[in-house]
Amino acid sequence: MTPRANVETRFVGLPISGGTTVARVCLFNERRHSSLTAYRVEGDGLDREKNRVEQAVALASGQLDLVIENVSRRIGPAEAQIFEAQKAILADTVLVREILEAIDSQKLNAEAAVAQVLDAYESRLQEVADEYLRERASDIGEIRRRLLDVLADINPSLQCGDDQHCQQGRDRIIVAEELTPSLTVELDMDRILGFVTERGGRTSHAAILARALGIPAVSGIQGIHGLLSCGTELLVDGDAGEVIVWPRDETIARAKSDRRVAVRTPSPVDPVPGLTVMANISYAADVAQAVEHKAEGVGLYRTEFEFFAAGRILTEEEQLERYASVVRAMDGRPVCFRLLDIGGDKPAPFLDLPREDNPYLGFRGSRLLLGRKDLLRAQARALARASRLGPVDVMYPMIVDREQFVRLRGVFEEATADLPAGQLRHGVMFEVPSACLEARELLEAAQFASIGTNDLIQYLFAVDRNNELVADDYTPDRPVLWTVLGQIAAAAQTTGRTVSLCGEAASNVRLLPKLMKLGLTTLSVSPRFIPELRQAAKQAATSSTV
Repeated sequence: MTPRANVETRFVGLPISGGTTVARVCLFNERRHSSLTAYRVEGDGLDREKNRVEQAVALASGQLDLVIENVSRRIGPAEAQIFEAQKAILADTVLVREILEAIDSQKLNAEAAVAQVLDAYESRLQEVADEYLRERASDIGEIRRRLLDVLADINPSLQCGDDQHCQQGRDRIIVAEELTPSLTVELDMDRILGFVTERGGRTSHAAILARALGIPAVSGIQGIHGLLSCGTELLVDGDAGEVIVWPRDETIARAKSDRRVAVRTPSPVDPVPGLTVMANISYAADVAQAVEHKAEGVGLYRTEFEFFAAGRILTEEEQLERYASVVRAMDGRPVCFRLLDIGGDKPAPFLDLPREDNPYLGFRGSRLLLGRKDLLRAQARALARASRLGPVDVMYPMIVDREQFVRLRGVFEEATADLPAGQLRHGVMFEVPSACLEARELLEAAQFASIGTNDLIQYLFAVDRNNELVADDYTPDRPVLWTVLGQIAAAAQTTGRTVSLCGEAASNVRLLPKLMKLGLTTLSVSPRFIPELRQAAKQAATSSTV
């Protein structure tokens, strides 16, 4: 489907970073090495080409040192580890030896040898079944491009197709074939409004960076790079995975009123009476945004993303360092740490878990924690130690019933029995229908709870939230959902427990009056949505007094 100028056209892809934005396109061309120089080398030329490879590896490694320093300072140390992993690949002696052997055995020049060896690695990774490992192919592609840039003495900054009028992404939506980590961080991130790409999933490093930067992004729209031109107007909905080309005025107005605040993050708004708005974070560095927007606490710290960014299991000390920095930054306001929620749409190859035909209903969340108690024990000890610095709430994911929660809490308490702890509470997530049906019993055992609307809608209506064929069924506008939410709110009132709400529904201002009417007045959202919710609550209070 080729969009016509000024005719609204819709595409559905994969949502990889939430939020909505409207802006013009900056079309990026990453094919600067599509016509590779290749020639035969003889005699002394072989040693010369091998020296060029070794020098290129050293220079590329030095470039990555600068990127690591920059990302660590601007975004956070967890995100910087993405580029540390690329540097580790460059330092692999087997990889370098294969390139040098290709020069010797096939009489290739340096560029051809680099391309041949790294193309082979990238192709093998792209063919594996595991999504996480497939996404790592982009790292190999980045290293290939970086080495070829050095060999050709090309400035690594990317250019769009129309150099004369190129905006370099400033106040634009970047459309590219693939969202790479370097593209994500080497542009002016304060001026980029969104990303649209043909390739790249939720677990890609670039997607992790886009979420950390709060930039809406949609991937998986085949051929979009070739269908658009620089200057085309787009509406990008990073929550629904929708891209609208040449959106009509009424479409833009509806997006602003019904779903998300468009374009830039608004100024901080002070807390308002009757509504508690907390922040969702995925990395310790995200707490800076929570503080900036005057969050009344962290309602959801998705701790598994620290492990994904590192690409390995973090030690107790490494976890403590991250958790302690968040608790200190919140300065007495509560921080809710969700224990590792791995599985389903968040595979973790570093755990060497068995492949499952239906991972959404498999070995994930609390089931995984019970099966891998070593993970739970290390995290429990880090959290107990962090609680000495400020209030810590521990939230157990994907709980199915009271008995499962009690067993998990028992493992936690056993692992931390020898540690002095501060203010520490244990709570549950309501996201599985069976847990919702015994909400009162669970709340009698737990000290607090949070409703995870994204998974709850998925499981309640048996709808895959990532499947565009059934996207219309993935909606909070169904009476059954509100019946379930009302039952949980009533159980909270009966037991005297606090229940917060997170997920996309929490940040939708259209749903705010309905939530508050149920008594669900504690919300946890991405920091950029905090001002909008508070403004909506203030306007509702003003309207009710008129």
